[in-house]
Amino acid sequence: MKHKPVQAVPRERLLSLDALRGFDMFWITGGSYLVTVIANYTGAAWLEPVVEQMEHVPWNGFHFYDLIFPLFMFISGVAIPFALVSKLERKVPRYELAKKAVTRGFILVLLGFIYNGVFSNGFENPRFASVLGQIGLAYMFAALIVIYSKSFKNTLYWLGGILAGIGILQLLVPAPGIGAGVLTPEGCINGYFDRMILPGRLHGKVFDPEGLLCIVSAITVTLMGSVAGHFLRDKKADDHKKIKTLSLIGVSAIALALLLNIFYPIIKACWTVPFNLLTGGIGFMLIMAFYWMIDVKGWKKWSFFFRVIGMNSIFIYLFHRFVDIDRITNFFLGWTVLWGEFGLLLYTVGEIMLVWMLLYYMYKKSIFLRV
Repeated sequence: MKHKPVQAVPRERLLSLDALRGFDMFWITGGSYLVTVIANYTGAAWLEPVVEQMEHVPWNGFHFYDLIFPLFMFISGVAIPFALVSKLERKVPRYELAKKAVTRGFILVLLGFIYNGVFSNGFENPRFASVLGQIGLAYMFAALIVIYSKSFKNTLYWLGGILAGIGILQLLVPAPGIGAGVLTPEGCINGYFDRMILPGRLHGKVFDPEGLLCIVSAITVTLMGSVAGHFLRDKKADDHKKIKTLSLIGVSAIALALLLNIFYPIIKACWTVPFNLLTGGIGFMLIMAFYWMIDVKGWKKWSFFFRVIGMNSIFIYLFHRFVDIDRITNFFLGWTVLWGEFGLLLYTVGEIMLVWMLLYYMYKKSIFLRV
């Protein structure tokens, strides 16, 4: 009797989602620095604006590097229909799914404390807000909204309501002693809430880019991801319709963000509504492109490098924080300094590949740090 081959990838797992997550993480684990090194080595003038995109804008505006954090949140939202809605359809109780979402949220908050070294100086001036904490809480609330919304339409109402609420707060509600709609580090209503409620040290001194109102605002980016996941999972729609829908939503969100930017700036540090719409719109376009190339056309080989990273994204984020990768690389490739700029290029590529080989080993052994 012939046995059916074991399916390596679960039926509802998108290879494109792992690849996009890995693509996103690549830039903060060496990719952005590699671009700078290549630009210095080649001296190519056309790379100068690309290098500029590898840094955050000081306040107003948008660079590619500003996309990395919200794109990760968008991607976590795309997974919600595949991970949670599918279980609701199999009659798994809502409270069980809610319990898992809350647990995941608080584990990420705890990991964020550890990443910050929150009590490394005793109880003096700790910082409680964190990137991982914002990802965890935004995912948790977005997941709860999807779990307890009786329909997809209700999820859209939540998305629109939170966006509208953030817009009203940031544009119309005056911060005491400052006024309404003052979108500066000192004047933004986000900073007022952080100074009034959030204990400990604020990353921006008068505000925190992962502060309380930023977390609420970021829920919308995760919810936008869940909308993309909803359409990707739609079994009634063919691939052409899915790609068309994702493209239309993405272009519309980007256009609306640019229109609003005329009077309501795109600002990552306080997660303004135009910033959310812009990054969400780009997220729609990227997941559409990756889905079309990998899951529809079957062009998978090129994406393997990114998929290996994407399947252990939390691990690699923490690994870069707690392990002196440069010291390890120097042990093996320190001799490259003898070759000047070309040696630095080899060193940088080598550092990226050393970490990737660790991730590849974990991939082959099916070792995945999942929260």
